[in-house]
Amino acid sequence: MAYPVLPHWIDGKPSSASATRVGDIFNPATGQKIAEVAFADAGQVNAAVESARIASLSWSQVPVTRRSQVFYRFRSLLAEHATELAQLISLEHGKTVDDARGEIARGLEVVEFVCGIPQLLKGELSPNVSTGVDLTTVREPLGVVAGITPFNFPAMVGLWMYPVAIACGNAFILKPSERDPSVANRIAELFSEAGLPEGVFNVLHGDRVAVECLLEHPDVKAVSFVGSTPIARHVYQTGTQHGKRVQALGGAKNHMVVLPDADLELAADGAVSAAYGSAGERCMAISVVAAVGDSADRLIPLLQKRVEALRVGPASDPQSEMGPVITLAQRDRIRGLVDEGVEQGATLVTDGRGLEIEGHENGFFIGPCLFDRVSPEMSIYREEIFGPVLCVVRCAGFEEAMELVNASPYANGTAIFTRDGGAARRFQREIEVGMVGVNVPIPVPLAFHSFGGWKDSIFGSHGIYGQEGIHFYTRQKVTTARWPDPSQRGVDLGFPQPND
Repeated sequence: MAYPVLPHWIDGKPSSASATRVGDIFNPATGQKIAEVAFADAGQVNAAVESARIASLSWSQVPVTRRSQVFYRFRSLLAEHATELAQLISLEHGKTVDDARGEIARGLEVVEFVCGIPQLLKGELSPNVSTGVDLTTVREPLGVVAGITPFNFPAMVGLWMYPVAIACGNAFILKPSERDPSVANRIAELFSEAGLPEGVFNVLHGDRVAVECLLEHPDVKAVSFVGSTPIARHVYQTGTQHGKRVQALGGAKNHMVVLPDADLELAADGAVSAAYGSAGERCMAISVVAAVGDSADRLIPLLQKRVEALRVGPASDPQSEMGPVITLAQRDRIRGLVDEGVEQGATLVTDGRGLEIEGHENGFFIGPCLFDRVSPEMSIYREEIFGPVLCVVRCAGFEEAMELVNASPYANGTAIFTRDGGAARRFQREIEVGMVGVNVPIPVPLAFHSFGGWKDSIFGSHGIYGQEGIHFYTRQKVTTARWPDPSQRGVDLGFPQPND
């Protein structure tokens, strides 16, 4: 059977170059192959980079107000086509359409943020720092930059990167996940319709071959990445060895601490929503509840009631709350980790391993799993499962819970549920995690702040979007200028002083 092949997007149009290698695209709800995607070789990477390099020369000179106008139009088109984009994401990823709409909405926040790029790129002036001498600081674009994005948010993560980079005057090459790549091409079409010049935004599909070429290419000046920690480390090391700026965000094992005084109904709602949304395939998913004192005995029945009421099914069913995971291999991996949790002594309160959906028996479904009495040495605690599995660890006190969180090598996000303002404030100050929620289970900042964890959850010194993103995609230039009077002449070998 011949399948449609998704092409690259280069120079403002689909690339006509024939693909020597392709990848399979599946519908996770049915398990059926629905299309193929072209995999870039070194020649196609070079063509995309050259296209971006040429485009960046003129785009960087476009007045910042005109760049802003492109993003106003782009924002309108994204909003207009949000449902279409969400349906495309659901087809290839498996998440519900409502969940996919939320992904588009969070990406739109960043587009709205960079509509204010004239304000965000304002420089600094210090006049008359010395006699007739002025100092100015401006931020200039890097040139060609690239983004490598994961399957779990095929639209949102890219939208956290390229609007900021392009608004700053760079040209951007996006390498989306090969598992659900189609939405990237559709967004590229909308960007072109908004008036973005050819070559400023290119989409390259592929696997490790394309990634390594981008990391090594001398004309690519910076790389943004989101994915697992081992690959994030590799991207950071390889990119920096080739002289690039790199922001590489890795894995997570996010903890939610529940104190005995917490509103446990609210905590149960938050934990289940954050653990099982998008089938747990979120880097900000809550995967561990650290229940303090007697809160576990009261919380577990509330969690169990909510977990067992979740409706699992295909995105085509409007009643579905949770869809399949991305691949058959991932489903089997999750099942294997749940098996290990049982073997290692954890209590499996809710078992989703045997779930089958009528009419979708070949889909990549696994039901929500809830564990109690998990300990830190167990594989279900140590591994980033990236699936619908929630682990409850019982902690004797607040100190033990904080030590548990701080001992983790991951430090993406965390949350505390409590009515005690003093405990919350102490948690906020002493916890060694980059993003903290207080009675908020998924503390993803809005676009005018920045997203980024600590420890093995990030490699590099810049978070994504916000002012951190502006700084990552630009470099500082400081100019010292003197316009002396004709009388102020003569050689002076002394070191310049501010009061000269």
